[in-house]
Amino acid sequence: MRIFKTKEFSRYTRREGVNNNQLCEAVRRTETGLIDADLGGGLIKQRIARTGRGRRGGYRFLMAFRVTRRTVFLYGFAKSERENIQADELNFWRSVAAAFIGMDETKIKIMLNEGEISEVDCGEEN
Repeated sequence: MRIFKTKEFSRYTRREGVNNNQLCEAVRRTETGLIDADLGGGLIKQRIARTGRGRRGGYRFLMAFRVTRRTVFLYGFAKSERENIQADELNFWRSVAAAFIGMDETKIKIMLNEGEISEVDCGEEN
């Protein structure tokens, strides 16, 4: 499984102090079927705990997910910032997720080279 994050998502996690270990844990939970919300079209929502707190009041991350193939972290927000995403946003993020899931390796390499996405190292064979 290869794990990526968008440039915008990377900025958000850096600002919020969310590290790659937390992202890797979210992917591990997802791979075992522990998904907080399946939003359809390969888009899922996972909760991530704030440091020293639980997941319930922490962050919500939207991820493009395809079993055994690829996860792309797309968008994050804190529970304290907003309750949830709206229906029109949901359609947008579903289309973004579908695009990332459908990308071939050539397009992934181009996006990596251009800095639009970065690969998350979980210290495992991806």
